[in-house]
Amino acid sequence: MKNSELRKLVSQYKEITNKQQKKHADNFKLAEKLKEIEHRYFHETGRTLKSDLKGFKEN
Repeated sequence: MKNSELRKLVSQYKEITNKQQKKHADNFKLAEKLKEIEHRYFHETGRTLKSDLKGFKEN
């Protein structure tokens, strides 16, 4: 997977987490999408998405 595709996954993840915070969101479907994105990211990089995002915020 290319770096651009990984960045796309990260942006989708952030977008979906923002949607989950809204009042009229279907949280079950969004949670399923988040799990799928996390699984793809882990499969491609060997790292968890949450830990990488935490690392980006610290820098």
